[in-house]
Amino acid sequence: MYHLSLPPLTDRRVSFYLATEEYVAREKRNEQELFFTWQVKPSVIFGRHQDIRREVNLDYCRKNVVETFRRKSGGGCVYADLGNLMLAYIATGDNIQFVYHQYTTMMVGALRHLGIDASATGRNDILVDGGKVSGTAFYQLPGRAIVHGTLLYDTDMRHMSNCLTPDNEKLSSKGVRSVSQRITLLKEHTTLTLDEIRDGLTGFLCRGTVALQPDDLSRIEALERQYLSEAFIMGRKNEEKSSARAKGQSQEVVRRRRMEGVGTLEARITLTNGRIDDIQWEGDFFQTGDLKELNRRLTGASLTRGDLLSRLPDDLSHIIAGLKAETLAGMMEGSNGEEPDSHS
Repeated sequence: MYHLSLPPLTDRRVSFYLATEEYVAREKRNEQELFFTWQVKPSVIFGRHQDIRREVNLDYCRKNVVETFRRKSGGGCVYADLGNLMLAYIATGDNIQFVYHQYTTMMVGALRHLGIDASATGRNDILVDGGKVSGTAFYQLPGRAIVHGTLLYDTDMRHMSNCLTPDNEKLSSKGVRSVSQRITLLKEHTTLTLDEIRDGLTGFLCRGTVALQPDDLSRIEALERQYLSEAFIMGRKNEEKSSARAKGQSQEVVRRRRMEGVGTLEARITLTNGRIDDIQWEGDFFQTGDLKELNRRLTGASLTRGDLLSRLPDDLSHIIAGLKAETLAGMMEGSNGEEPDSHS
């Protein structure tokens, strides 16, 4: 693996580094694997399918000059500041689950090499002494995989707790009551400085360096504009209502559940004459394939377990990591014992 050397940069935002990951994944294919680290001023980064209004305290962020950004990977919200080390790994291959496992194994090995007793657990966490020090997320491009994560060293816990507003179901699934209760800071488990940890990880993982050129930077900045689009950040969708819906023949039904090994999955289902017409997916799940395939299979189905299952393969992990058809059908049918939200 090679270390991607960035030129001296000042006041770059999260959007620049997310664009850098995507750019090198698409354009730097001669290097099989790349790794780099970055740091930013106080920022919140939320997942591809998350509703920012539900996950982030926007008023607090505005008052405290904490910027908000959406990334193209799944997973949940993270808070980043100069006490964080952000990690990026770009690999070749179409098996994103294999690449993801490879990344977490490498990071745990690198931290242990530095004398930090780390371990991987759950979908995407790295722990030290039972506390979370790193969360990770991933997404796939044709022939390339991007995995990125946080490494908490001396993070501002006040900002983290106030910026992030995960639902109680997510916290209770971890056996905790608050964001801060879940995590621990690396400075409490090592005498190494953050700079020493960064240099130690790079030295352990990488066997050479690849440098970005001025032309690369200009193309990254052009790509960055996509990440700064208000429509992308806020997740506004072009929702054109069908004529049937306009005549009052359609209904929106919301189904939401937190699933072991999957995360939180929410389906906003448009029913026309009692049949699925469209589905918008939200949550902190990891997308591994094309959600349009899932929608194509389910379009025209009724919200009954038998009809839903008849249209789906047993294993849906090629679209959403860890998802089984039986679990999805149960959620969409509404068999979890909860009354779904709906409106005409």
